[in-house]
Amino acid sequence: MKQMFYVLSLAFIVIITGNAVSVAQTDMKPPVAKKEPKVLKIHGYEITDNYAWMRSAKDPQTGKVRPEVEEYLKAENAYTESFMNPHKDFADNLYKEMLGRIKQTDVSVPYRLGAYWYFTRTEEGKQYPTYLRSKARDGKDAEVLLDQNEMAKGFEYFSIDSFEVSDDGNLLAFSTDTNGYRQYTLQIKDLRTGKILPDKIERVTSIEWSNDGKYLFYVQEDAVSKRSDKLWRHNLLGTDKNDLLFEEKDVLFNISVGRSRDKKMLFLGSIAKTSREYRYLPSDDPTGEWKVLSPRREGHEYAADFNNGEFYIVTNKAAENFKVVRAPLKDPSEKNWKDFIPHNPAVKIDGIDFFKDFAVVAEIENGLEYLKVMNLKTRRAATRIQTPEEVYTMSMGKNAEYDAPAIRYNYASMITPVSTYEYNFKTRKSELLKQQEIPSGYDKTQYETKRLWATARDGAKVPISIVWKKGTKLDGSAPLLLYAYGSYGYSMTPDFSTARLSLLDRGMIYAIAHIRGGSELGERWRQEGRMFKKLNTFYDFIDSAKWLQANKYTSADRIVIQGGSAGGLLMGGVVNMSPETFKAAIVQVPFVDVMNTMLDETLPLTTEEWIEWGNPNEKQAWDYMIRYSPYENIKAQKYPNMLVEVSLNDSQVPYWEGAKFVAKVREMKTDDNVVMLKTNMGAGHGGASGRYDRLKEIAFDYAYALTQVGITK
Repeated sequence: MKQMFYVLSLAFIVIITGNAVSVAQTDMKPPVAKKEPKVLKIHGYEITDNYAWMRSAKDPQTGKVRPEVEEYLKAENAYTESFMNPHKDFADNLYKEMLGRIKQTDVSVPYRLGAYWYFTRTEEGKQYPTYLRSKARDGKDAEVLLDQNEMAKGFEYFSIDSFEVSDDGNLLAFSTDTNGYRQYTLQIKDLRTGKILPDKIERVTSIEWSNDGKYLFYVQEDAVSKRSDKLWRHNLLGTDKNDLLFEEKDVLFNISVGRSRDKKMLFLGSIAKTSREYRYLPSDDPTGEWKVLSPRREGHEYAADFNNGEFYIVTNKAAENFKVVRAPLKDPSEKNWKDFIPHNPAVKIDGIDFFKDFAVVAEIENGLEYLKVMNLKTRRAATRIQTPEEVYTMSMGKNAEYDAPAIRYNYASMITPVSTYEYNFKTRKSELLKQQEIPSGYDKTQYETKRLWATARDGAKVPISIVWKKGTKLDGSAPLLLYAYGSYGYSMTPDFSTARLSLLDRGMIYAIAHIRGGSELGERWRQEGRMFKKLNTFYDFIDSAKWLQANKYTSADRIVIQGGSAGGLLMGGVVNMSPETFKAAIVQVPFVDVMNTMLDETLPLTTEEWIEWGNPNEKQAWDYMIRYSPYENIKAQKYPNMLVEVSLNDSQVPYWEGAKFVAKVREMKTDDNVVMLKTNMGAGHGGASGRYDRLKEIAFDYAYALTQVGITK
């Protein structure tokens, strides 16, 4: 056995002084990672990585990482547990408090598909939902389709991804993951007999039935890169035959399969970060030839749908914020595209949903989401569904039926619980079907939410969604948790969280900075925070935090920041660039080892990410990316307190990125602040799969955030 390379002693004391928490470490020491220098020479740079050894391929026999790596991660967990142990009762109380706000035994709003109503049911004490259907809308005499609690027995982690019933209602195709690596196994259940068919297909990422239920189309990912690259047709006529229909060779693209709501057209999308291409096949000809709708080219992003005998395409061709065009079935090439919804530079079109006589357009204007309803028969002026609040989020719900008199949509705000509405096409009225219940009680009038606009260093106005409990002093003394993401064009919506109330009720303000890299302010907002403009993402966050401090919402010693995945990259970047601006950081599954990861084509996601971040094999990209890559920019300076969280089975961001980051920060920092590493040894990128386990993780994080600003009960 190799010699021990970490030190972990036992004595530990926490002292609360005023509004600050200090840690008195007598002979208590965090684990000290060994150093094994590995030198990278590239583009005239020479980079030494002392902690590259933490990267560990799993032993194919045991399924575990190398013993020395596992021991080190466990030692880090022990240190983190020791640090938080004095606050264990506080975390437990937060968990019980959060649990009291959840209706543990509940049912979802049923949605109609064919002859049945489908819904899920949760029961008190059970981690997972049960999937059911009934011929009655009220769920009477429901039959169980899948009981996830039974399926999960014996597994530390269990999730269900695909869930698709054939058109005749006889077969259910579903996929499961049992370790958090997001590698899903497809199975088929005969709902007439209740038996699982022997078909079992690994690494499935999307599925779609043929109209006759005789074929199941599925996309499979590559075992190493996890790039979705192959389309297969599975024959259910007793042959168990799988025909490879298409293989995506371009490493920048992933594929997915789907079908129009009218069930008349199948689509295969090849999707990269800045380019898309769609193939189509009439659904009543499942063995026919797939045809390309519009050939891919760099910079052209589009999405295809089919309705009433025509193609409808959401495209950015000569339309930065996208427009909708239509094209004939006979020849849908671009020369035949005709505007259906013209481009409006002030409004981004996020998507369009077609029903028999109506279309619903998802739009973003000035950072707010809207749903606009169009009558396809009368061509009556389109109308937006009314939104009663200044800051909110709304989106389409589950709408499986094509010939529907109404649509479901979801609505929430930072003070309004998640609500499911039904909008009637004829009356143009919305009816509330269900609002999230909070058994322990909730009065939204006790809280206030609004949108602020911070000024970034280049003059850009950055929206901030913010919420606090009324009575909280806005004189700079309030603690604040600032969250952000800022990548891939993903917009962070100001949604509702019952767990977040535990912060607000203790006087902590919660805010989301909608920084560049997301799409909150349209496509340009996304483009201004990616590739060779990525530094804007970090600057916007730092400047938003400083703006909140300057305007007395908080102060530098009262602000905790949080972000995960690409948001973890954000956290790693800003604590390097402006450590004095933050008291503490919660850094979750962080993409912080950017250069090493993006140089390694064998890792999942790497190649397809080259046109999001840049390919560091190219000098221009390297020279820019090295300016913000968190791991390489750790230096001798003071750092905030940090809780870094990783997952052992993470397929999106490997555990070693956060582990290396912690080891190097500890080596370089010039202060006594505490940097901790917490590894979930049995989950993936999203953390625990069970709802109770996930809530415990949130309670732990919030206990950390609160104690960092002196709130301990």
